[in-house]
Amino acid sequence: ELGWISKVYVNRPAVVRHAEQIKKWKTLKGNWQAAWLLKAVTCIDLTTLSGDDTPSNVQRLCFKAKHPIREDLLKALDMHDKGITVAAVCVYSARVSDAVDTLKAAGCTIPVASVAAGFPSGQTPLETKLAEIRLAVEYGAREIDIVISRSLVLTGQWEGLYEEIRLCRAACGEAHMKTILATGELGSFANVYKASMIAMMAGSDFIKTSTGKEVENATFPVGIVMMRAIKEYYWQTGYKVVGFKPAGGIRTAKEAITWLMLVKDELGVEWLTPELFRLGASSLLGDIEQQIFYHVTGSYPLQHELAMA
Repeated sequence: ELGWISKVYVNRPAVVRHAEQIKKWKTLKGNWQAAWLLKAVTCIDLTTLSGDDTPSNVQRLCFKAKHPIREDLLKALDMHDKGITVAAVCVYSARVSDAVDTLKAAGCTIPVASVAAGFPSGQTPLETKLAEIRLAVEYGAREIDIVISRSLVLTGQWEGLYEEIRLCRAACGEAHMKTILATGELGSFANVYKASMIAMMAGSDFIKTSTGKEVENATFPVGIVMMRAIKEYYWQTGYKVVGFKPAGGIRTAKEAITWLMLVKDELGVEWLTPELFRLGASSLLGDIEQQIFYHVTGSYPLQHELAMA
């Protein structure tokens, strides 16, 4: 529907002003904070995307995914029997089999997500992108995080962008597809909004802010723009199953809670589930566990007390 795209206008000053107000929201305390932090844990895509990833550190990541918070801390909160795990484990396609095998051996149903389609630059031929997606699915990935070709956005090739994402969606088969917009490289909020709409029209299950490799990753202004695109898409189509995933640079428990509150404010409580909201993070979980440790014990942990963080 190119008619939607041609009419897009984003009031940048209003978006920036709202984002500044978000930073001033009061921080939750006590049991409320602990509850929101545990909710955040269940929405994390626990990620390792390093050139030195090995089977052993992927196995370690999977163990942490199944046991994100120390058992005694969960018992103190009476949450030890609620099955709290992260939402997914995210790795490169070459490490998908390691993650799948480890989780299966642990009797765990946490899905494995794989980045694909020329991650992180998107500067590979379409045929190569599609082949990588199919291989990741063949290896056992149940979620695929693709990355768009930014040049198609920057040159206004909206039909070309739609077709690329549509083909990626087809290559994913039954796997869920998250489309990474790499918002820090799209040039304007209007482009972010348009790319969000195109990605949803082409069948994305999630739209995601960043690869985590750009200079600018998840920020509140682009989050607002993307969530309002999701809202408009729902209003226009009645299709209420497109999720949102901020990723890159989210490292503190306070930031995680703010993102959850923003999603509740913009999209509603229905989106505060792993099916419609994810946090892409590699170091966030460590800070969340520290804050829960402090809530339970009244002091911050020594380094060895949260060894798996």
